[in-house]
Amino acid sequence: MATLFSSQPGDEGLPGDKRARVMAAVMTTTLMGVFDGAMINIALPSMASAMQVSASHAVWFANGYLLAAAMTLAIFAALATRFGFRPLFLSGLALFTLTSLGCALASSAGMLTAMRILQGIGGAATMSIAPAILRSVFPGRLLGRILGLHALLIASSTAVAPVLGGAIVDTLGWQWLFAINILPGSIAFLLASKALPRSDTGAHASFDTPGAILSAALLGSMIMAANSLATPMDAAHAIRIETIGWALLATLSAGMFIFHIRRASNPLLPPVIFKSSRFTLAALTSLSSFISQGITFIALPFLFQSVYGFSPVLSALLFTPWPIGIVLIAPHAGRWADTVSAPLISTAGLLIFVLGLLLLATLPDAPALWDICLRSLVCGIGFGCFQSPNNREMLSSVAREYASFASGVLSIVRTFGQCLGAAVVGVLLALLANETRQLAVHVALWIAVGTSATAVLLSLSRLRKPA
Repeated sequence: MATLFSSQPGDEGLPGDKRARVMAAVMTTTLMGVFDGAMINIALPSMASAMQVSASHAVWFANGYLLAAAMTLAIFAALATRFGFRPLFLSGLALFTLTSLGCALASSAGMLTAMRILQGIGGAATMSIAPAILRSVFPGRLLGRILGLHALLIASSTAVAPVLGGAIVDTLGWQWLFAINILPGSIAFLLASKALPRSDTGAHASFDTPGAILSAALLGSMIMAANSLATPMDAAHAIRIETIGWALLATLSAGMFIFHIRRASNPLLPPVIFKSSRFTLAALTSLSSFISQGITFIALPFLFQSVYGFSPVLSALLFTPWPIGIVLIAPHAGRWADTVSAPLISTAGLLIFVLGLLLLATLPDAPALWDICLRSLVCGIGFGCFQSPNNREMLSSVAREYASFASGVLSIVRTFGQCLGAAVVGVLLALLANETRQLAVHVALWIAVGTSATAVLLSLSRLRKPA
């Protein structure tokens, strides 16, 4: 850890002491954002009861945050190049922290939903540029290590959040899921305000308003289409008007967005970053792997509870080997990526990840607990070995002036990968409602194997690309 804050002649970025403060602020903010998005699902029944609303209404306490964040990720990545990292990060962090207090004090479902939407906007402002901030303050020789720690934090907190969220709801009440953000959010704001440098930006350039509108429409309609697919439906009417409408809007918005950015003088998302095959392949690899992770994280609780009959607490505990595997390997993988080929390490990690998913998909009807834990551990080791080198490849394959755009794409593919993975499980549970729950879950796990195998093929193809 001390190596991260040591300085050598020729190092770009910030001095070691300021690096430490920026890292603490970014990591704390990332931790709050990931936990906030992952913990709330387990509290939805309690929140619906407290607010006296239906379960379908309560779902928007979670979806409002996700939708607002997804619709604004690309916008904030572009705004960072216009106004700089400092004002955007501080504004987003302040909004996230204040709306956390608003969520905790909400006295009605409408107020809570509104606070969650604003909280999602604040979260998007910080998470969309967090990797780019780390790249700007750390020298290139340490990029893999710091991104390894960042990836470790995201992956492990995503897996641990449901356990912690359940404990908080049971002991303190759902309001504390939001109230716990206030103190760390305030500390992170103070650290960032003192350590984040002011930068010379392109504030004179015009902002791409049409691109921002099209981006929000595209990302928002994709989320809504996925959500509509994941809601219960009759198998005979699987394709509904609602889903078709959102899908058509997403397709139309995508076409208009691509047409626009190719002709705009200062586009929201510069097409030039996708001219790098290294960047494009890394982004597609990341998308495929997060679809697999999203499928697995949703399918396994149904397998553990509905098929094996485990309690919710035991089911949550069976997830812990996954983050343990990430903790064991991710920092080392990031360090290796600074000296060895990042795509090579990522590909090796994906192969281990596919093996772990195969092991989970072939679990016996009555497995021992240690057997489940061992198979989950393999998944965690594989994903931890893959993620940080792949993130390094994405950020290092574009010029520094495009770092915020690359960071935004990184956040977008992670968000949509997990969302599409959840939608796949929802569709299967709905379509196979008349079959056994075990069949739906196992089909989902085999789809996860397939998407992760696709990620392997994408990753292998970039090994032939020049560094």
